[in-house]
This record gives sequence, C-alpha cells and structure tokens, in this order.
Amino acid sequence: MPAETTASPADTSRRLPLLVLLFAGFVLTGIPTVIVGPVLPTFIARWSLNDAQAGLFFTVQFASSLCGVWLTTGLTSWRGYRPGLVIGYVLTGVGLATLNAPTRALALAATAAYGLGYGFVTPPTNLTAAEAGGKNSAGLVSLLNFAWGIGAVACSPLIVFALRRGFLATLLLVLGIVAFALAASFLFVSFPTERRREAVSTAASSTTTSAGVAIPALGVTIAVTALFFLYVGTEASIGGWAAEHTKRLARHPNSLSTIAPMFFYGGIMAGRAAAIWILARIREIGVIAGALTLAIAGVLILITARSQLVAIFGLTVAGVGAASIYPLYISWFSRWYGAAARKLGGLVFSMASFGGSALPWLVGGLSMSAASLRIGLLVPFAACLTMASLVALLHRRGLV
Repeated sequence: MPAETTASPADTSRRLPLLVLLFAGFVLTGIPTVIVGPVLPTFIARWSLNDAQAGLFFTVQFASSLCGVWLTTGLTSWRGYRPGLVIGYVLTGVGLATLNAPTRALALAATAAYGLGYGFVTPPTNLTAAEAGGKNSAGLVSLLNFAWGIGAVACSPLIVFALRRGFLATLLLVLGIVAFALAASFLFVSFPTERRREAVSTAASSTTTSAGVAIPALGVTIAVTALFFLYVGTEASIGGWAAEHTKRLARHPNSLSTIAPMFFYGGIMAGRAAAIWILARIREIGVIAGALTLAIAGVLILITARSQLVAIFGLTVAGVGAASIYPLYISWFSRWYGAAARKLGGLVFSMASFGGSALPWLVGGLSMSAASLRIGLLVPFAACLTMASLVALLHRRGLV
C-alpha cells in the first residue's frame, strides 16, 4: 500500500487561511464553470445561433482551460502553487466582467478568459486538498467540490434574477471584483511545504496491486486520463445543454428552463455533502458503482423526458450520481501516483479540459445533424457507459 499521511493539528492550523481561500475560490469558480448553460438561450436569441455555433462557447471555454492547465503545471514546477492561483483569478475576473458583451466575438473572448482562469486554478486547488487529506483525501476533495457546487447551484437563479431586473452586466462586474480580491489575497497567504511521501518510486515503473499483480503504469495512466476526459465532458454536456433542452420541451423560454442547470448542480452539491458521510462507511468500489448507475439512469431519463418536470427529475438524479465520481478520480490519482501526481497532474487535468471542450461541442454538432437535441445527448450517455466499463476493468485489476 502507498504511504499516507494525515495533517497534524498544527499543520491544519497553519493551513487554515489557505484552505479558507481555496474553498472560497471554488465557490466563485463554480459560477463561471457553468455560466454558459443559463445564458446560452439568451445568446442564441440575441445572435440567432444554431446549435453548432452555440456549442462553440463550450469549446472555447474548455479549450482555454486546457491551455491554463498546461501553463499552471509549468508554473507549479517552477514557482509553486501561488502564481497559478493569482493569475487564474485575475483572468476569471476579467472574463466575468466582460461576458455580457455586445458582439459574439467579444463574448467568446470573455469566455476564453475565464476558461483560461479555470485551468490555472483547478489543478493546484484539487491537488492541494488531495495531498492535505492523506487517507481521507476523497472526503476532503468531496468537501472542496461541494464548495464548487454552491457556486454552480447559485449561478442559474442569479442569472434569472439579473435578466429579469436588467442588471446582468452589474452582476458580472461584481463577480469579477470578487475574483480580483481573491487573486490579491493569494499574494499574502502562506503556502506550507508539503511533506507527503511519494507513493510510488516513479510514474514510469509498474504499479503493484494488493494481490501482487504488476500493472504497467502506462496502462493505468491511459485509463485515468480517459476517466477524467469522460467525466468532465459529461458534466459539461449535461449542465451546459440543460437549459436549452428543457426550453425546447416547453417550446418557449421560461424561468424553469433557465434554472434547469441548477437542479443538476444541486444534485451534485447534495451528493457531495452526503459523500463525506458515505465514503467513511462504504467501500469506494460500492460508491463508484452506485454513482455511475445513478448517472446513467439520470441521463436516460433526461433523454426520454417529454415534459420539463421529468427532465428536471432526470437532471437531479444525474447530478446526485455524478457527485462522487470526480472526487474519487482525484483521490485515486493522488493515491496511486503520490508525489508524481504533481507532474502528471498536467496530463490528467488537460484531458479533463479537453473532454469539457469536445463533448458539449459534439452534443451540439450531433444535435444539428440529427435535428434533435435528444440525439445529441446520447454523447454523455455513452460517456457514462464507457466510464463504468473502465472502472470495472480497474476493479478487476485490483486497483479499486
């Protein structure tokens, strides 16, 4: 078994200001991560976009975050976590403050800015939590991503309220100022040196299971990167297209369709709150099996729904299922690779961003080709089935 450590009370006390900022930052980060979904119907109506053109917003956001991941990986190796977090929140602030632009090109540029910021802040935030958590890393990462869920859930109602009152630009400016304040705060907080021992001697060597079976590190890494690619792509596809899908079910835009993403991300937030308790009592393989089953069922309900209420039920079920998946992936990655996760983090988080860029765009492209968004939503359904197959393969190998 890999060596694990837990933080001492003294370490926890020293890290408290940093952890508070990380959690606060992830609350804010939840908003730009999902904001395209609730504003997409407005953008479609404003610029008469087809599904492929609308899907470009997701591609720009996550392609930019992919670049951010690459850049922050280099910065982390050179200067630690601080530069990536500072730069990331500055970019997030710029993107949010300028998103309500008069032209589609400027709105896409703003999307690229906060997407780049997301790429800068996500790897250092998640990996810091995983390292600090030791044996309880899955629970701490779940708690951290619960904080992200607060922002994601709040996003849709905030957008609805701002659109009704006509101050969307003001709301986005306020959020941008909060991001700038976070960036400034990270300049002064202390970043303690991590003492966690490396779990494996090298990422290029074989991984040995508890049964003594050697697993080629390349094979494990391919599976891990595929899981990150598929999960983030699935989450972005469901949350991103939820508002437009429910709007089409009602055949006209309404408040319920605009806040539809809230039910998906609300399911994620509730599931992550429960996961902290569940992971302490149920084996991880049981948790991931149940999570994937719920996710598959929820997407299937969403695709076959004939009314907004049924679709929202499907979104909620899918969100509860998705809740534990990403934190478990991060926990496994940190556990299997130990200190090497810092170097390989660029690879897996890059694939996560690539998934978020590719799959929602694929939903839009397939929807336009088939003249049916239901057909497009088969993309996240197939991704969930593929994740289940990969997890089953890793379980048979003795890794989970």
